[in-house]
Order: sequence, then structure tokens, then C-alpha cells
Amino acid sequence: MTKEKTKGMIEAEICEAVIRFEKEYMGRGPSDARAYIIDDMILVRLKGILTKGEEQLSRNDEGFLLVKALRTRLLENAKPLLEAIIYDVTGLKIRSLHTDISTSTGERIILFILEKNFDDKKK
Repeated sequence: MTKEKTKGMIEAEICEAVIRFEKEYMGRGPSDARAYIIDDMILVRLKGILTKGEEQLSRNDEGFLLVKALRTRLLENAKPLLEAIIYDVTGLKIRSLHTDISTSTGERIILFILEKNFDDKKK
């Protein structure tokens, strides 16, 4: 008999999978990651994601915009991979994905909107 995964266990699996994605696809993993399942949303907060070069580049307005644009484009191109990651962990499809990055704090937020409420998937 297998024990059903708790919400906390699933959030931890999401973190591990997103960290793996960041390392393999983006070339560098975050120093910290947290995932939160809230109704029909999954919020992932990544800390320490910028490379030293990106940190240097972000010190002026032009570089700041360049880093944000590059990181946003990379994530947009990887959207199918991220959707597959969330589906593999939760069994739920993604309706939309939203993201932003702070070059001043080195944090990224990824918000996944699910096709239905997480707690409704058992029904």
C-alpha cells in the first residue's frame, strides 16, 4: 500500500524539479527555492539565480533590461519543459505561466496557473 503524497511533499518535489531544470537548462541553479500550492496556482520563488556576470551587467539601466529580457526569453522558450515538470509532479495541466525576475535581489518568481484547483484533482 502506497501512502498518498501530502501537499508539502508535492511542493518539495516541485522545488527539486525546478532546481534541476534551472541547472540543466539555464546553466545554474538557485541558492534557495520554495514552492507554494494555493488553490489553482503554484508559486515558485527562486533565490540567488543570477550569475556573477549578470549581477555586474545589472548595475546600469541598459544591462538591467538586457538581463531581464534574456532571462524572460529563455524561460518562455522552455515553457513546454516547465509545463511537463508540473504535470509530472501534480498530474495537472497548466493554463498559463507568469514570471518576473529581480536583478537587484537575484530572485525569480514563477507562477503557474493550473487548469483546476489542486484540491479538486482527487474528485
